[in-house]
Formats: sequence, C-alpha cells, structure tokens
Amino acid sequence: MFDLKDKKKLFLYGKENYKESRIAASGCQNFSEDDEDEQVDTVLMSCYNCRYRRWTSVSFQCMR
Repeated sequence: MFDLKDKKKLFLYGKENYKESRIAASGCQNFSEDDEDEQVDTVLMSCYNCRYRRWTSVSFQCMR
C-alpha cells in the first residue's frame, strides 16, 4: 500500500481512496488519532486521520 522512495513511505492510492486508507490503518500498529480538526475521513481508523501522515501534492507520506 506504500512505496518506499528516498526512505519515505508514500501512500500509493492518493488523497481520496478512503477504502484503501482504512484497510492500511486497520493493519497498522502505529496508528494514532490526529486532532479532530485535522481529520478528513468520517471513519476514525483511517490513515487520512492519523497524526503521523504528512500530506503531499498527490497523496501522503507515512512518518512511522
């Protein structure tokens, strides 16, 4: 679900693939809920709602 480039884990499914983001988060031991005002998915357990994600122009980078 992630591509490792220059020691950075980039989510392969972009900014709007909620299904894949939820699947990735459900298997992640490092998931940590971000502040409520930073969450973008209606389902809490989603990489899009994780405090360790950093948005890029096309997707996000996992910082864990």
